Amino acid sequence: MGRGRAKAKQTRVARELKYSSPSTDLTALQRELGGQPSTYTAPAVKDDDEDDDIASRWIDDDADDDWAASR
Repeated sequence: MGRGRAKAKQTRVARELKYSSPSTDLTALQRELGGQPSTYTAPAVKDDDEDDDIASRWIDDDADDDWAASR
């Protein structure tokens, strides 16, 4: 299929979508939007103490080997 035919087909499909009026099932829409109450429960809060222990391993408290202090 050449570009002209492809463009014509896309134009035809776009016009069909633009000007067609599909029937809407309003009762199905109402059921979908009404829905049931959510049964979602939030996950438990994670304790950050473990993360603090890991971070403390990488903190550099040695000021004597800091290259900026020698300037």
